[in-house]
Amino acid sequence: MPKEKNVIIAKDLCLEYKKDVPIIKDSTFTIKSGSFVFITGPSGSGKSTLLKSFYGELKPKSGILQIGGVSLNDIKSSKLAFLRKYLGIIFQDYKLIKEWTVEKNVMLPLLIAGYSKNVCEAQTKRLLKHVRLSGKEHYYPLELSGGEQQRVAMARALAHNPVIILADEPTGNLDEYSSRVIWGLLEGANEQLGTTVVVVTHSIPTNLKVPFKHFYIENGTVYEIS
Repeated sequence: MPKEKNVIIAKDLCLEYKKDVPIIKDSTFTIKSGSFVFITGPSGSGKSTLLKSFYGELKPKSGILQIGGVSLNDIKSSKLAFLRKYLGIIFQDYKLIKEWTVEKNVMLPLLIAGYSKNVCEAQTKRLLKHVRLSGKEHYYPLELSGGEQQRVAMARALAHNPVIILADEPTGNLDEYSSRVIWGLLEGANEQLGTTVVVVTHSIPTNLKVPFKHFYIENGTVYEIS
């Protein structure tokens, strides 16, 4: 992914699932490289829909959407696979592979990228220590608490040193301890590595230590609050 001042560019963006029923409409905004961004809005306002468009799950109906200089309007599957190598994605429902161990789940992006077994194992061990799950490499997701599963998902998102982390309600179902760990990891990725972090949430944490931008969705339009 080329180094871009504005890592996400949207111009007159329109997103929809059903024809002529726009979820996001006529929205123009930019997200700078290295920024920490929150996207909020009422339930059903299109927050998760917008995030899906950032990783190519939903293509624009009209307007322009670019991620890292790559247009997502008519992106081919091979180009989309290339783009996703630079993205770390965290879902509210974790999306871990239940039949795989914690270790293998974290390794997934590295395996896809073709790294050697030694590199995969070393990076996974480092990350599990980072998310405070050392010793649980050979557990399976269903043997873990929800908070632990989300920390596995966080480690997986960080495994390949992404340029952008996209997180959809990453602490929505978590206990206080795991929520603090996740926010701390996101802050650290942004502050120490310069990773662009984009978080969809209902509530912005009050004790965040890094500066952030706030986008709000109302009636299908994305507005920058701060």
